[in-house]
Amino acid sequence: MAHVPVMTAEVLHFLRPAQGGLFVDCTVGLGGHSRALLEAGATRIIGLDRDPDALAQARETLAPWGDRVELVHADYRALAEVLDRRQIAHVDGALADLGVSSLQFDAPGRGFSFQRDEPLDMRMDRTSGDTASDLVARSTERELADAIFLYGEERFSRRIARALIEARDETPIETTGRLASIVRRSVPRRGPMRIDPATRTFQALRIWVNRELEGLDRFLEAAARRLRGGARFVVIAFHSLEDRIVKHTLRALHQRDGLVRVLTKKPLVPNDEEVERNPRARSAKLRAAERMG
Repeated sequence: MAHVPVMTAEVLHFLRPAQGGLFVDCTVGLGGHSRALLEAGATRIIGLDRDPDALAQARETLAPWGDRVELVHADYRALAEVLDRRQIAHVDGALADLGVSSLQFDAPGRGFSFQRDEPLDMRMDRTSGDTASDLVARSTERELADAIFLYGEERFSRRIARALIEARDETPIETTGRLASIVRRSVPRRGPMRIDPATRTFQALRIWVNRELEGLDRFLEAAARRLRGGARFVVIAFHSLEDRIVKHTLRALHQRDGLVRVLTKKPLVPNDEEVERNPRARSAKLRAAERMG
């Protein structure tokens, strides 16, 4: 499936790139949102991503804008250090699209999807860190159950964890196909299933491997502090745990610190037409805030 950036019209509405200025795309991915910002008038873009494969494609996408774009191999949580190294105190807008890119889901060998049988990797940055296979191999039954319950909101987490421990005692769980089949056998079937029984466990392992929720609140505060007065920040989350952190952090930055004004009372979601055109957009939730002062 081709990469389609999510909720682009809403991103442009809140970030107002027609006024020009420097924007930071904290999760540049394949460059779709950054391209839209530049086409709409942004003067410069700094794009961060921890996936070198994504950065290579973003470089192609954004090549027409030449030196107006700088792409950096960095985790979005390193935003403050990236800006400090460039002696940039403030930016005119920031965007964080926290979803997994279509490249990561679709590229063979990444291990994010159970649609193909391939090595169980799931790292967004394949240059460092443990794979999903590593975590499954060395975690205790309790650690596996807790992670699958917390990050996947999977009510059969204990049953799945027990099955994974029993299966790995026979042979290591090193492929997506084997993991999916173990999970499917562990989840009771009662009537038609709305989603594949392995979906929640795969989500949980992906979040765990990439520490997707860890430090998200601190990142949001750091990004808000880097906005100049009146500049805006847009965050797109793709699951309830992530969106909850965004919601509570933005609220605290408003009520506790007086740092931002929240522009979205409730999260915006894609319209029916966008979901039909791009089914992966269906779980997106967009929130926006504006720097006070």
